[in-house]
Amino acid sequence: MLLLIQGCSFNSGNITTAPKTTPSANLDYNKIYDNLITQYKDWKGVKYKYGGYSKKGIDCSAFVQRTFKEKLNLNLPRTTALQLEVGEEINTNSLITGDLIFFSTGFKTNHVGIYLKDGKFMHVSTKKGVIISRINNPYYSKHIKEIRRVLY
Repeated sequence: MLLLIQGCSFNSGNITTAPKTTPSANLDYNKIYDNLITQYKDWKGVKYKYGGYSKKGIDCSAFVQRTFKEKLNLNLPRTTALQLEVGEEINTNSLITGDLIFFSTGFKTNHVGIYLKDGKFMHVSTKKGVIISRINNPYYSKHIKEIRRVLY
């Protein structure tokens, strides 16, 4: 269904990680959600492009990196492989707004999206571009590799 990617570069900004898997009382998750939705509206439908980083085309890890930098003021690495090393692994039952959801769809094939709420996440589909999907979609639920919390 989807040909998913690993990005091709790395931004070594200030990566914040903490050994903490519970939601932070210091974060306003409603504001985080609003910021994520604003980003989605700005990027909705932008086409997928392997290695892309602009509205002419973007890949999943670049979209995650740009979204966190532009809307949440957090620098993340550029590739899904490196994004998998940030934050703390959590289980599906603990999902909160802003968590990263990683998918494995084949040998060395990774995909990443950002959890919104109510079972929805935003990501870049190879066929539809920047979209919101449901995590309980049989395709996505079958291919979840890992979930990581990077906001504390």
